[in-house]
Amino acid sequence: MTENKPKDWKTYDEFAYGIGTNRLPATDALAGKAFKLAFDDGRSLDLTFATGKVRWNDGQGADEDGAEVIEVAPDTFFVELIFASRPKEAETIIVNTRTGRVLSIYSIVRDKEQSIGEPQVAQIFRPGTIDGVAAQGFAPVETRDLIGLRAHFTYSPNHVYEHTYLSSQRYAWQCLVGVQRGHGDVDLATTWKFDEDQYVFTFREFKIPVASTFFYNFKDLRSTGKFLGITGDGRIQNSPAGAFIRKASVTFYLPGEQPV
Repeated sequence: MTENKPKDWKTYDEFAYGIGTNRLPATDALAGKAFKLAFDDGRSLDLTFATGKVRWNDGQGADEDGAEVIEVAPDTFFVELIFASRPKEAETIIVNTRTGRVLSIYSIVRDKEQSIGEPQVAQIFRPGTIDGVAAQGFAPVETRDLIGLRAHFTYSPNHVYEHTYLSSQRYAWQCLVGVQRGHGDVDLATTWKFDEDQYVFTFREFKIPVASTFFYNFKDLRSTGKFLGITGDGRIQNSPAGAFIRKASVTFYLPGEQPV
């Protein structure tokens, strides 16, 4: 764990306990279905779903692992692949079965020596499509849309956080209710627009080894996501999370004075 943190800074498992209280429920909607995903960087991934698990093959490896599927918008699913043989890695896939659009976020807990000066948990982003489905509508793209937004996220009665999206690279957070109350920081962040009123927001913390991936549905004002990181006693943990969103304010910038 990173050493440059206040002495009362909470570990990942301490703040994450109960943070999935307001998460949307899992669904069996994809059970019995198979998809071949083709990513823009040339990677392919075959998925065959059953209840609570998926058989996958990406040409480099194949296995059957646990999978959580949540319908986060009409025809749009948040799929979390949990690799039993690779606990330091996890893949989150957002897939719209109607438009054929896909976005993969691959999270990796690195060794400290591999991440000097950077967050210890790294993320790889891969947009793509479903083979056999004529891609239509909006193609996922990295976006600046959230810059200037300040919003409150209620994950549970004991987890309320404020986010302020500062730039295309960073966001600020502070805890309003919960064990981290009074704590806050600025961390690296990446945001993708998946469709209208739909965003994938990710961040990577410096003070503790944890990164997160969330799908924002601003039409329903719901956030669905997960944290991957190292607990206080050194275990790898993949924690589900979800929140109700309340938009608080927006800052507008003058031409030529916008953040990076």
